[in-house]
Amino acid sequence: MITYFLLFILIAWTATISYYFLRLRKNYMTLTQGTNRKSLDDILSNLVQGHHTIKEDIAKLMAQCARIEKEEGYHIQKIGLLRFNPFKDTGGDQSFILSLVDAHDTGVILTALYSRSGTRWYTKRIVKGKSTEHELSDEEKKALQMAASLK
Repeated sequence: MITYFLLFILIAWTATISYYFLRLRKNYMTLTQGTNRKSLDDILSNLVQGHHTIKEDIAKLMAQCARIEKEEGYHIQKIGLLRFNPFKDTGGDQSFILSLVDAHDTGVILTALYSRSGTRWYTKRIVKGKSTEHELSDEEKKALQMAASLK
């Protein structure tokens, strides 16, 4: 009776070891699939090296994203366009004001005044929503407000 019991334990132990060995072999075959009979050390070394390369690439991408996020506020983001008629003797709203500002309301206002004798162009620098050198006309203030409202 004890012999059968020991034989049963030996068979169970052999089956368990065989099961784990077959799982290990399956994982090894999956790991070495497509390789030229390299050693397991070479394969694992390549995997670790690839992991380090990926980590470096991710760090570079995160630094680049942080730089882009820092600089994005300084690109033209808000545009205001106002067409109007500054002179009563000309027909239609052929004159316009174009306001181009960044997230900090800093940029430029471009004014084109159309008359029968020609078109005149004017630019004014804008810093934090205000003109630095010249007074803004009512129309230019309106175009700047239109751009500033696009947040």
